[in-house]
Amino acid sequence: MRCLEIKRQLGTDEIATVNELLDAAARADGRRPLSDHLYLDLAHGGQKGFAAFVAREPGHAHPVAYAQVSRGNESHAFELVVHPHHRYEMATIGPELIDLALTVVGSDGGGDVNWWVFEPTTMHQKLAADAGLAQSRTLHQMRRSLPAERPVTIETRAFRPGTDDDAWLRVNNRAFAEHREQGGWTLATFGQRQREPWFDAEGFRILDIDGAMAGFCWTKVHEATADDPKLGEIYVIAVDPAFHGRGLGAQLPLAGLDHLAAQGIGTAMLYVDADNVGAVTMYERLGFAVHSTNAAFEATVPASDVPIPDQLGPC
Repeated sequence: MRCLEIKRQLGTDEIATVNELLDAAARADGRRPLSDHLYLDLAHGGQKGFAAFVAREPGHAHPVAYAQVSRGNESHAFELVVHPHHRYEMATIGPELIDLALTVVGSDGGGDVNWWVFEPTTMHQKLAADAGLAQSRTLHQMRRSLPAERPVTIETRAFRPGTDDDAWLRVNNRAFAEHREQGGWTLATFGQRQREPWFDAEGFRILDIDGAMAGFCWTKVHEATADDPKLGEIYVIAVDPAFHGRGLGAQLPLAGLDHLAAQGIGTAMLYVDADNVGAVTMYERLGFAVHSTNAAFEATVPASDVPIPDQLGPC
């Protein structure tokens, strides 16, 4: 019989155990599970609104599954990872973890929940439907080869940590005022990203116009894996609304691609909402094509006073 542990914070050893499961999933799938926001929450042991669910079974030294809820600006994000050796049990493990996660969100006051799934299958769609979740967003990963071999008509500079933080935060939050994940950042959120091992100020290209920060193209490098070459990501790109209408939305990614190509990287990638037709069309014109698709299944959970135990089953 399965044991489900519910944790509001994780210690160093517990984080290491979860990372072993994530590594096993990454080796099987060719990609690391958990989005940046969730992984950073895990790496810091859990912040406000965090809940971790660790599933174990007798006779197995490793967890058979892991799920996590992390609080965003206006909603809760949820992801679920099943150990590759136990994916035949997804039909039973999945509902248990999804139902438990939704119950925890309800006990925390309720709200919108998004379950993010990489390349959703009919199994994921059934699990979502059974839990009352409906597909709300589709996110494309797009790729192209480098160099882009297109002219860059703007001049950018490297980000200056400690000097550009406030200006960048203003531009980012103005540009993404309606965006659930990228909008509403704080200096603390931004500081967490800057402390990540992959952060590179040279790859964080800033465009100034008349002494003001007009936009930016923040790149990120992913090291090669067994399934993928070294990738350069257009991580975040934005133009301050005050500078819209000048064609900067196409020039900024080209500046980022030029920087990545100069580092010897041969493939670029980015993520874009499928329903953002204007952005998808622009990236297609820049030579990008859809490589894979993620989906978010969403529900609004009412507030509940159901008590949440520390564990379910014989642990």
